[in-house]
Amino acid sequence: MAALRGIFIAHHEEGRDKGLAQPLEIAIALSRQSLARATDADERGTLQNDLATALQTLGERESGTERLEQAVTAYRVALKEWTRERVPLEWAMTQMNLGNALAILGERESGTERLEQAVTAFRAALKERTRDRVPLNWAGTQGNLANVEIAYFEKTGDPTHLTAARTHAEAALEVFTEAGATQYIGMAENILARITALETS
Repeated sequence: MAALRGIFIAHHEEGRDKGLAQPLEIAIALSRQSLARATDADERGTLQNDLATALQTLGERESGTERLEQAVTAYRVALKEWTRERVPLEWAMTQMNLGNALAILGERESGTERLEQAVTAFRAALKERTRDRVPLNWAGTQGNLANVEIAYFEKTGDPTHLTAARTHAEAALEVFTEAGATQYIGMAENILARITALETS
């Protein structure tokens, strides 16, 4: 499995970084091929998460939602293998990934059901991605929650969602600043600037 996964990673990174569809298609095929040979829950969890990530990367670039739907399904299957009781941080990472895929779907769809599901996934991730345990991961999840609340506001016009978004973004910025994580500080500041623009528009 290690050799095939190495090839998967190379193709996924090439497709992601260069904006190419074909390497991602190959990565997806490799994941499916490897899954047929997986022998235990760790392998199946890893490969399902890999498959979902490649599907999500490709789905983000496509106008439709089929690949993103497939990614959501694959993440949910991964969660059955990477259980919270057995591998809590892998479980939390997959919840985070699931939340990201659902959030993208939610932004593309007219209702808010997918956004609600994204919030549920992010909050689940926070049960293990605590501020004390993995502060940068906790802050990253706070940033994702802020973005979902912004999407809620844009669909509903309810200002309470902007208030919630600001709370999440400020929490993320505080942790990133404490850690001196420059690349993430800018991300949190951009979210806060977006919130301010929406508040004053």
